[in-house]
Amino acid sequence: MTEASALQGRIRGRRLAAAAICGLSLSGCADKWDRPALGVDTPGRWKDVAAPKAAWPAPDWWRGFGSAELTSLILEAERANQDIGAAKARIEQADAQVRINGATLIPVVDGTAQATGAPNARTDKLQGSYQLGLNASYELDFWGKNRASVRSAQASAVAARFDEEVVALSVQTNIANTYFALLSSQERLAIARGNVKSAQTILDAIQARVEVGTASALDRAQQRAILDQQRAALPPIEQEIRTNETAIALLVGRPPIRVDIKGGRLTSLKVPKISPGLPSALLVRRPDVRQAEATLAASDADITAARAEFLPSIDLTAQGGFESTALRSLISSSAFAYQIAGGLTQPILDQSLPGNLDLAKGQYRENLFAYRKAAVQSFVDVENALIGVRKTAEQVRLQEAAVKSAREAYDIAQAQLKEGAVDIVTVLNTQQTLFDAQDSLVAARLARFQALVSMFEALGGGWAAGGRPAGGDPLPAFNVPKIAAR
Repeated sequence: MTEASALQGRIRGRRLAAAAICGLSLSGCADKWDRPALGVDTPGRWKDVAAPKAAWPAPDWWRGFGSAELTSLILEAERANQDIGAAKARIEQADAQVRINGATLIPVVDGTAQATGAPNARTDKLQGSYQLGLNASYELDFWGKNRASVRSAQASAVAARFDEEVVALSVQTNIANTYFALLSSQERLAIARGNVKSAQTILDAIQARVEVGTASALDRAQQRAILDQQRAALPPIEQEIRTNETAIALLVGRPPIRVDIKGGRLTSLKVPKISPGLPSALLVRRPDVRQAEATLAASDADITAARAEFLPSIDLTAQGGFESTALRSLISSSAFAYQIAGGLTQPILDQSLPGNLDLAKGQYRENLFAYRKAAVQSFVDVENALIGVRKTAEQVRLQEAAVKSAREAYDIAQAQLKEGAVDIVTVLNTQQTLFDAQDSLVAARLARFQALVSMFEALGGGWAAGGRPAGGDPLPAFNVPKIAAR
């Protein structure tokens, strides 16, 4: 054996000895768990709101838009949407896992019954043997490993409920945005058809001037081009309407042929009042933040369980029952026997335990970063929503003024065209300006309502009293540990 290989052998021997000593010293390898600080910088106010007067969304926040059809669609989606159904099924799985992990906290009891028969060599008769007994086993949770596993499962069950709220809120906002887009398309289609009618009226007026020699064939061709352009704008808008209808059909879980949406105009909707409260309150309202918090709590419990794996496990077993060669004397005091035993198992050279602990710590840190990101993202979403609501309202106001001015110019040009007091180019320009301004106004109104929906989503949707989800099942009475820096 070379000197180098001998040295490696001594190093391996020392490592094995250290591992053995570490195991025998119970918690030597399970180093103290110093939790990182949450590290969430929670601002005291919003950037664009000096002193907010909280007006948090109601549980049925969508009713604020004043559309009975929108309310009906959202309520139907809450019952029939496939993604919400899958999220509810994940809650059932998480609850079942709680019961599975909780089974380790109570003894396991088995009943046994056995009957055998064998020929007697001397009498050549069949001799029977009968047994009836109970076996019980239980692991003392002295170090809290099993309780930690239960807490982890409980926190995961809570996270599953918040996940269902995230999915439900996404479905609600998708329906609202798609419904508003449908109304916008219907309104644009009505405007486009009105534009076709107006363009046809101008073309008829130009044709009359051509017949009397006050307009040229070029003037007529230019106006006909505008008319054809307005007609060509109809099919894409009609396609948008059908596409929005099929998108809503998917969200409510029905085939498109089963969905009949009346729609209407964006101007018929109400503008709900909404204002965020303090940023710190947002963290307990957003279901995605609460989900990340519950997942973090589950990871913390997993670390406790992984640390406890280094410590000895204490098992208790008990057996008792009756055994007799005659069935009639089976249940008797003389046939009764029992046995009680206890055992202790201490890991010594299990190299997977440090890896499992490091894995649990790594998962905790990953979930910690996910929690921090969810918290910061919630602040960013609200700030963006505040800007969007304010600026889109301003855009609608300015665009309404633009449409009013364009309409006035178009009416004057149309009147002067009939009198022959204006050239065709001026009429064409005022006509196209009005068409574009009307279309831009509808787009601005759609942006405003979708910005309001974004605000509802950024604030976490509706939240009922007592800190429970507005649309989902009540949170179970699980003992979820509160994560804090230590």
